[in-house]
Amino acid sequence: MEEDIDVTSHTEGLNGLSHECKPLDEITNGHSNHKPVMNGLIIGHNVKDHTNGSAPLRSLPISALKQNGLLQTLAAGGDQPKPTEENVELEKARQEWDALENVQPALTEDSTPTPLISFNEALQYFQTTDLGDLLKNIQPTIRRTGLAAITHFLFGPPRLHRELLEERDLVFAIAQCPVDNSQTVHMRVLQTIYKRLIGSRLDCPRYGAHWENIGFQGTDPATDLRGTGFLGLMHTLYFVMDPETLPLARDIYKLSQHPTQNFPFSVMSINMTRIALQVLREEALSKECNRRQQVVGVLNEFYVATYLHLYQLWKTQQKTIADSGFVLKEVELFAKKNPKQMLRRLEVFLKERRAGGIPRGTSSDPQAQQPSPSLGERAARAGAGQGSKGKEMHFTGVCDLPPDMEGEARLI
Repeated sequence: MEEDIDVTSHTEGLNGLSHECKPLDEITNGHSNHKPVMNGLIIGHNVKDHTNGSAPLRSLPISALKQNGLLQTLAAGGDQPKPTEENVELEKARQEWDALENVQPALTEDSTPTPLISFNEALQYFQTTDLGDLLKNIQPTIRRTGLAAITHFLFGPPRLHRELLEERDLVFAIAQCPVDNSQTVHMRVLQTIYKRLIGSRLDCPRYGAHWENIGFQGTDPATDLRGTGFLGLMHTLYFVMDPETLPLARDIYKLSQHPTQNFPFSVMSINMTRIALQVLREEALSKECNRRQQVVGVLNEFYVATYLHLYQLWKTQQKTIADSGFVLKEVELFAKKNPKQMLRRLEVFLKERRAGGIPRGTSSDPQAQQPSPSLGERAARAGAGQGSKGKEMHFTGVCDLPPDMEGEARLI
């Protein structure tokens, strides 16, 4: 035992591994308490080989010792002795692993879904936000001069009640408001629209091709809002958050994914907002707004009624993307001339759906509904022969119209 307590020896083991034995100050029962160190492991006299229960650990092959030391160091972490120079890389890897574990809670927290936002909550945000700069640029009514102004005054629709002017102006101010990534409400509106249409509980990235899946034209929905501003998103939000209109929204979305009758759902929705805004600007909704003493509610329903009208035409008359320009012109002219009838159709449609029946005008049979007058039907059919894949829809937004424009708004 003298060699164990009097000498600090360094011997070369197998494959050049170092055996280091250090003396200890205490000896118990005549035996040294110190343990030799081999390849970063403490080798004790009482360590047994699990194979036969008696052979010491140093009888194992050196490759097994190396592997055993690696596995124990990874498993034990900070409980192992400080690694030697040979294990610097191993210690570095362990530290990186510990750092990764420290990051995990933050990743879990960030994955919490954004709560849905209701239309009323989003509207309240705009009601309590300073929109003074936007209000300076709105055009709430059509500017008419000369005979057109006299005719409109004598035979046109009634003027909007004075107490409703502020609410009307708010609508047009929202239509001037762009998407702001720094505003939580704006981001929640986008997330809510996506999740309600797709049926997902998880958030989606702010930019990406997934927005094309719900009918935007690119990776950023904000680029499609020219002419309707944030109001285009507000109307879609109302559509998908109202329990009565959500089934219709999903029906229209389903049709927009049809192999041959497909169309970009969100872009078409923005155009329904554009049409509704123009009808409001021409004061064709003033009578209904005065009767109900509100503007936002009437405009929301008129937007849905307009989309319903387009949906019925598109589905029953087997329209395709090649017909989009002519269908939009037809829907716009009909909406301007028959706003009361449009709202009445929506009321009947929702009532029939509540009763559990199949609402009229939604059958795919072309004979199920009398075809409404079509503008440029022959030209549309001729254009359809060119195929729909290369077709793009180009719309003129409300805010793109000349300020001094009179009469009906026309699509290019």
